[in-house]
Formats: sequence, C-alpha cells, structure tokens
Amino acid sequence: MLGGPAKRFYKKADIDEAEGEGFRVLLDGRPVRTPASALLALPSRQLALAIAEEWDAQEEKIEPLSMGLMQLAATAMDRVAGRQGEVIAEIVKFVETDLTCYRADAPEELAIRQSKAWQPELDWFNNAFGVSLAVTSGIMPVAQPENIVPVLGGAMERMSSWQLSALHSLTAGLSSVVLGLSVLHGRLDGETAFAYSRLDELFQAELWGEDKEAKEKRQAVRDDMLTAERFLQLLRGGEA
Repeated sequence: MLGGPAKRFYKKADIDEAEGEGFRVLLDGRPVRTPASALLALPSRQLALAIAEEWDAQEEKIEPLSMGLMQLAATAMDRVAGRQGEVIAEIVKFVETDLTCYRADAPEELAIRQSKAWQPELDWFNNAFGVSLAVTSGIMPVAQPENIVPVLGGAMERMSSWQLSALHSLTAGLSSVVLGLSVLHGRLDGETAFAYSRLDELFQAELWGEDKEAKEKRQAVRDDMLTAERFLQLLRGGEA
C-alpha cells in the first residue's frame, strides 16, 4: 500500500476493532495492508484513528512520504517484528559515536551550549542504565564501557516492535541513542531533542547564515522526529 504515488482509489478511511488483532484501518470497509501484505493491526485506537486521518488527508494521489505514522507502523510490522535483535543491535551501535559524548573544544560558547543541553540527558542515561559513557572533546573516537551493549540491549528487549520502530527513527535522526531514549521516556519533547541534536549546525548558521537547501534538509529531519514522538504518544493512548 505504500509503494510509489498512486491514484486515490477510496472515498473514506475509517477504523474498526478486530477481536484478538487490534485496531484496523479500513478504506471503504476494506482493511489496509502493509507493503509486505501484512494486515495492518494497531495496538491503540488513537494510533489507528491518526493513521486513518493520514489516509483521509490524501488528495488525488496517495503520497506515501506524507504519511509518517503509517510508515512507522508498516516498518514495525514488516521490518522490526521477527528481527528485533537486529534492530536493537543497529540502535545500540549508535552509542559508539553518540552525539552527546563528542563536545566542541572551541569556540567556548558552543561548548557551553553543548554541556548545558547534553549533560543532563547524559547524566540521566548513565543513572537509568547503570553505566558511565565517556565524553571527549574533538572528533577522535572514544571507547565506551564494554557492558553498554548487553545493558542497553537487555533494556530494549522489553520494548515492543512499535516502540523500536520509533526509537530507531529517533536515534538515527538525532545521531544519539541518549537523546532518542530521552524522547521515548518523555524527558524531552521532539522539538527540544531535535534542537539539541543540531546545536553545532544552528550555531554556525547564527555566525555565517545558511542556504535554503540546508534549512530544508533540517526541516525534513525535524518533521520525522516529531512524527516519531507523536507515534509513541499515540501508542500510549494519548495525543500531543
């Protein structure tokens, strides 16, 4: 259902609850399927309603890239479920180069901004998972504690494929498993986490300005992060 753009073939999107399956999204009464042909069955009514709204918002053509919640749900079912171990390994690998562990040594103003924004999240992460991530200045790699992989992996094994789908998107977009987990646990909202992940870029833009293309790329990533945050909120049965 989420291949290339296709002509809209339905009049109305709705939802129903299938016993033992969750909440389905219906297009003129027919259930939506993922690109891998799995029946889309969602764990919360709020998430199903929001995805139905994405389908209803399509105009003459269906634009898959405008349906971020549907994309995350399809990813959870088609690419995460059944291979959680691989997805967890991909997420945990980000800790090796986590943004919050690599600080600027100059200019001083940027270093101060990074410390003020990142250190509270790093302190929370270390306390929550019983680890101590190493922090360095500059770009040279720094070794992280050997136990970080099993500790983080064990914590993520308790997450659903839905949560892992959103967390993978957050971690990749923010270049930080620390910031990604901060959003998942509700410590940071998506807007703040994204701003924290772009401190260096925004600092440089303040000094030298920026071109339109760079701004548009940043906006696209921001939108993805806000969608992932909303996905998690809807999973919990809430709405931003």
